[in-house]
Amino acid sequence: MRTLKGARPAQPGRNSIRIIGGIWRGRRIGFPDIPGLRPTPDRVRETLFNWLQTSIVGARCLDLFAGSGALGLEALSRGAAQTVFVEQTPAVCRVLQQTLASLKATANARIMEMGAARFLRTPVEPFDIAFLDPPFGLNALAEYIPLIEAGGWLKPEGLVYLENERESAVPPLPPHWELLKSKSAGQVGYHLVRAHARS
Repeated sequence: MRTLKGARPAQPGRNSIRIIGGIWRGRRIGFPDIPGLRPTPDRVRETLFNWLQTSIVGARCLDLFAGSGALGLEALSRGAAQTVFVEQTPAVCRVLQQTLASLKATANARIMEMGAARFLRTPVEPFDIAFLDPPFGLNALAEYIPLIEAGGWLKPEGLVYLENERESAVPPLPPHWELLKSKSAGQVGYHLVRAHARS
């Protein structure tokens, strides 16, 4: 997830995530000290990628609110063909670019330095999997789910990961989107949805 604030220097041993599985399993990835930047917790990512284990290899993925890059990096580690990271904070983009270079993953990744709404107005090839982990407290999923749907951002039968505050429950979904999984951990609610082709 990303925020709108400026970055402060990261403190050693703080502001890092661990890649849970795949070729970079156990690698720790740093990210800037930005108020409100909230990477998806290890426990949640482990469950999510267990859900995705039969779908992730070779997938084209969108990390729409990239922040630390936790979700997109985990996808690449586990065999995704490509991840597009969308992030509007320049300092966060710089760190994410450095991370991708250190992992020798720049050929399989693209960073778009812009806000999510602007990105969704830019024609791009559809994705197999989209990760939507927007800032908490803004009811952003209710805004961005219709944009994803209307813009044709998903391939037929594409998967969408949704993360929000636990008390917000599952956001409204388009009629042909099917909720596959839904869990919570701490203050986080997280859900996996399949976007069926329109009949």
